[in-house]
Amino acid sequence: MTTSEAPKFRRYSAEDRAQMLVQAGLACLATGGITAFTIDNICRRAEASRGLIAHHFGGKDGLLAAVYEAAYQPMLATLRPGGEPLPLGVLLDAMFDAESHSPENLRIWLALWGEVAVNPDLRAAHRRNYGLYRNTVELAIEAHCFVRGLRIDAGALATTVIGLIDGLWLEQCIDPEGFDAASARAACKGLLEPLLGPLEVGDGA
Repeated sequence: MTTSEAPKFRRYSAEDRAQMLVQAGLACLATGGITAFTIDNICRRAEASRGLIAHHFGGKDGLLAAVYEAAYQPMLATLRPGGEPLPLGVLLDAMFDAESHSPENLRIWLALWGEVAVNPDLRAAHRRNYGLYRNTVELAIEAHCFVRGLRIDAGALATTVIGLIDGLWLEQCIDPEGFDAASARAACKGLLEPLLGPLEVGDGA
């Protein structure tokens, strides 16, 4: 074999390797749930050694917490483009779009939710990200109510709205063929509009 025919090897930075492990962890959850989140499966997908998980994350639980962060960040970025929350109607539509309700994404969240109560690292990550999520929804509600002249406890309603969204997501995880994203969106808006008025796309902007 000549030099020109020799295989080319890419050197990855430590940051790249850590991100590859996180993405492999997400892929394992998306395809097989929490039972597929094993060190062997993750290392096989990332083409990495087992020791790298301990090196970068301290172990499997630390990696799972990093995976949780990685699952949350795209959603938060979508709901707060440029740092400002979307108008409430747009925000709700974003929570029930095709990407959010893909079977793979729903499997990821179902697996992560099931581990929060028993994994201290994951619980800490959840508290931090849930706080950002709740604040985003609260600000969107406040803006909507200001435009419409409504006096509502936006913080309490934000908690309720997130609980409603999570419940609808869970229902689709359980029965994806009998309950789709459009049904979830309609159910959510149907409960909120008698209290808040119409929640059309762009409403409250």
